[in-house]
This record gives sequence, structure tokens and C-alpha cells, in this order.
Amino acid sequence: MIHFLIKRLVYAILIIWGVISVVFFLFNILPGDPAKMMVGQRTDILTIEAIHKELGLDRSKSMQYIKYINDLSPISVFNISNNENYFYLDTIKYQSVIHVLKFGKNFSLCLKAPYLRRSYQSKRPVSDIIRETLPNTFILALVSIIFATFLGIFLGIISAIKKDSLYDRISLLFSAFGMSLPSFFAAILIGWIFAFVLGDLTGLNLTGNLYEIDDFGEGYTLQLKNLILPAFTLGIRPLAIVIQLSRNSMLDVLSQDYIRTAKAKGLSFSKIIWSHALKNSLNPVITAVSGWFASLMTGVVFVEYIFGWKGLGYVIVDSLNNYDLPVVVGCVLTISMIFIVINTLVDIIYSILDPRIRLS
Repeated sequence: MIHFLIKRLVYAILIIWGVISVVFFLFNILPGDPAKMMVGQRTDILTIEAIHKELGLDRSKSMQYIKYINDLSPISVFNISNNENYFYLDTIKYQSVIHVLKFGKNFSLCLKAPYLRRSYQSKRPVSDIIRETLPNTFILALVSIIFATFLGIFLGIISAIKKDSLYDRISLLFSAFGMSLPSFFAAILIGWIFAFVLGDLTGLNLTGNLYEIDDFGEGYTLQLKNLILPAFTLGIRPLAIVIQLSRNSMLDVLSQDYIRTAKAKGLSFSKIIWSHALKNSLNPVITAVSGWFASLMTGVVFVEYIFGWKGLGYVIVDSLNNYDLPVVVGCVLTISMIFIVINTLVDIIYSILDPRIRLS
């Protein structure tokens, strides 16, 4: 178990480093200038140069990369003389730094929280932006996976019971359609049908957040109806997967010897399904659901942006439009961490539940 955890930790560090490197260098090869995005295209050269110096964009790309890695790393080089991170581009001072190893006159290695810098556009700390928007993404992903899990298991069991019937064929057709339907296209289609064409009947909004300012501007009101369309759209693909897995797993369980024995003893068909077959057919479903929850947390970008749901995905698209590198890297890094942590926990839990798995 310890060997497995160490190996997964090393993999996680390499993946995060790769994500940071790819996003950083993509921003540096794409056309565009963050300084011009901040102040407009018609500003003077002196202002542009001043912003470049403030953001550290006047340095070489390799030095910018090293400095950014040093900011994100929990182990950093620190300047003792002026109490600031030696490699950091600006003059932000860290409030909590633990010095571990001193070298030279003024420098030491220290432990600190990863610093995600500030947004180029709003000047706000990226960590504050993530802290505000991450709960919205979590709520959307959680509601979507709950909807997909319970409805998918129910429809999959019915499909297995009525194998080769018209219902079973329609269920398989829906599963194939749901797995092949891109999320961004599904979001546009569902939003157009239920919020635009049938908006008077459904009462649903095309865009909106979970909390919105009331008519008097004095507080926020809970708008659960704004959660329906994005949650349904995001849940279509996992719903299709769960239906397929539930059906195939149930058919496999129903062919086992102990099910034949239960039938021979005279147990009712409903009791065999719900008391014996169901719990033994859920292992692959649980594994898929846990993995899909991590995928939903990482795949909400287009759905959130189309429905105006103010989560991490919405922030990423908006930051890409504004060439806001710190926000994009911070959000992508957060999503990568969530994906890695969830998948690692799933592997550990599944290995505990199923002793046949060998983590080594």
C-alpha cells in the first residue's frame, strides 16, 4: 500500500508539472500580449513596457517559467534580506513561510503554500477567484452524477429484465447516442429547445447561476431551476454509460449459478433481482460513477459557459478570451489536482473492497 501511494504521488507530481508546462508554453507561442489586453491596443509604448516589467514579461521565457514553477512549488527559494520569494516576479510578500535550509548570506529553502499569483485583468488573487467559483462547479457535477447514477441503474436493470424487447433496443440506442453526443452541442441543443422554444412552458432560463440578486438588489435568492438544464446536459453521457454497465452487469449476474438456485427454491423474481442480483451487479457501476464524477469536474467548461453557470469552466473560457495566464493555469491546476485525488481515492477504496486487486 505504501509503495502504491508513493508511486501515485510521483505520477501526480509529474502530471501536474506537465499540465503547468503545456499551458505555460502554449500561452507563450500564441499571438497576443497580456499588456495590450489590459490597457487596449492604442496605448503608448512606455505604458506597455511598464506593464511588461511589472508582470515580468520583459524577462526571458525560460526565466519566467522557472519563476512561475518556484511560485507554485511548496518548496521555494527565499530571499531572507527583504523577506520575499527570490524568484517571484513582483514584490508580494509571503505571510507564512517556514525556512528549512539556509545557503549563502541571504537565501534559504522554505516551505510555503503554492502561490497562484494575481489575475492580469482584475488584479485579484487567483486563489480567491477559485475559492468563489469551485463550489458552483462541485454542485453542478454532484447533481449531474446523482441524476445519472440513480436513473441509469434503474433503466439499466429494466433493460436487462426485458432483454431483446422494444424497450431494450430503445435503451441501447439512447446509450449509443448519449455516449457520442458532444457536451457543447448537447448544451446548445438542450438550451435552445427547453429555454428558448419551450421557455414559456418550462419556465427555465438559458443562463443563470444558483444564486442571483433579487429584484430589490438587497440580497441573493436561490434559483434551483437554473441548475436543471446544465445538470441534465452534463449528466447525459454518464447516464448512457451507467445504463450500459447496469444492463450488462445485471445480465452477467442473472446467468450465475446462485441465481438459478434461488429460482429453483421458489423465490419470487422481484426478490431475486432486488435482494440478490442488484448488489452484486453494482461493482462496475460504482467504479464508473466515481471515475465519471472526476471527469465531470474537469469537463464542465463548455456547459458552464453556454448556460452562464459561474464555475471554474466559465472562468477558464473567460480568462482565455482575455489572455489571463495566471487564472487559466490556476484553474487548470486545480482541476488536475481534483482529478488526481479522486482517482487515487477510488483506487484505494476499490482495492479495499475487492481483495483480488493487487496494488503493486
